[in-house]
Amino acid sequence: MKYGNIVQLKVYQNIEKNVVPVTYEDLEKKAKHKLESGPYHYVAASAGAEETARANRDAFYKWKIVPRMFCDTDERDLSVELYGKTLPFPVLCAPVGVQSIVHTDGELASARAAAATGVPFISSTASTHSLEKVAEAAGEGIKWFQLYWSKDREIASSMVKRAEKAGYGAIVITLDTPMMAWREKDIENAYLPFLFGQGIGNYLEDPVFCSRLECPPSEDMQSAIMLWSQVFGNPTLTWKDLEYIRMQTSLPILLKGILHPEDAKLALAHGADGIIVSNHGGRQVDGAIAALDALPEICEAVGDEIPVLMDSGIRRGADIVKALSLGAKAVLIGRPYIYGLALAGEEGVQQVLRNILADLDLTMALSGKKSIKELDRSLLKKM
Repeated sequence: MKYGNIVQLKVYQNIEKNVVPVTYEDLEKKAKHKLESGPYHYVAASAGAEETARANRDAFYKWKIVPRMFCDTDERDLSVELYGKTLPFPVLCAPVGVQSIVHTDGELASARAAAATGVPFISSTASTHSLEKVAEAAGEGIKWFQLYWSKDREIASSMVKRAEKAGYGAIVITLDTPMMAWREKDIENAYLPFLFGQGIGNYLEDPVFCSRLECPPSEDMQSAIMLWSQVFGNPTLTWKDLEYIRMQTSLPILLKGILHPEDAKLALAHGADGIIVSNHGGRQVDGAIAALDALPEICEAVGDEIPVLMDSGIRRGADIVKALSLGAKAVLIGRPYIYGLALAGEEGVQQVLRNILADLDLTMALSGKKSIKELDRSLLKKM
C-alpha cells in the first residue's frame, strides 16, 4: 500500500480537487470565518485560559523523530487490529457532539465520510441525530458508541442496549465530563446548543427518557430539554458503578479521559477492555497534563493487557507517528474533521481524513518504517 503517494499524485494531476485547506491552521481560520461566533467557539475553545489545549500541542513539539536511512519502505502497512477487527489505519473519528451546529447533516455526513475512508466513527451521546440514524449512515463501516453516563442509570442502560442492537462494535464511556467545565467563550456568548434542542437526538428517541415525560417531545420540546438538563452527566459515579454497564452489554468497554497511571490500573482491575488517554482536547480541566505526556506512563501501567488509544492535540501525520511510537495503539481525530464538516460537509470530512492519513503514511515511510508495528520509542528523541 502506498496511500500517501497515491493521494499526492491524484492531487498533483487534478484528479482530486482540494475542497478544504490542507493546512490545519488555514482550515481552522476558514471555519472561524464561516461560522457564527457561538458555534465556532463551542468547537474551537477550551476550558479556562486554554492552558491544557496549548499543553497538548507543546507536548508534541518536545518529541522529535529521528529518521533511519537505507530502509525498504516502498510498500507500507498502516493497519492495526482492535477487538477482532482489522482497521486499515490507526485512526478513528473522535466522538464530537452537536455536529449540527456546523453543518445541517452533522453526524450523518461525518459517519458517511468516515466509512468511505475506512476510518471507524465514534458516535457521541450528544449527537443531534440519533445513534440509529448515524449507524444507518455509517453502513458497513466500523462504528463505536460513546456514552455520557446519565444521572438516570436506566437511560444510560437503554442507550448502551440500543447501540449494541444498532450494530456498534464497542462502548466508549467518557469519564471526564460528569459536568461541563467553565468555558469562557461559551459563557461570553451565552451559548449552549442543547438548550435549543440540538445535540439531544439520542434522548429524544430513547424510550426510557421519553417515558419520563408527560407528553412526547414533539408536543412539548421545552419539557424534554429541561429533563435533559437535569439528567445529563453524573458526578456521583465511582469505579464500582462500571459493573452496572458491563451487565448491560457484551460489547468491549473503553474508558475515555484517563490521565493518571493509577486510574489506568483501576480501569484494568475493574474489567475495562481499553483506555483512551485524553483530556477532552483541553475542554474540561484547565491546567491539566497534556494527553501525550500522560501516555507513556499509562502504557507502562497496563502493559499489553488492554489496548491504549489516545486523543487531544492530533493535527498531522507526524503527531500520529509520535503517539504510536510512545505506545498508543491508535489515535482519535476531533476538531480537524469538524472544521472539514463545517466547510464542505461530507466531502470536507473525507478530505481532512485523507490528508491526515496520507501525511501519516509518508511520514512513517520517510522515518524508515514500513508498518505501524515497527513504531516504537527508539524512533523518538525528547528535547
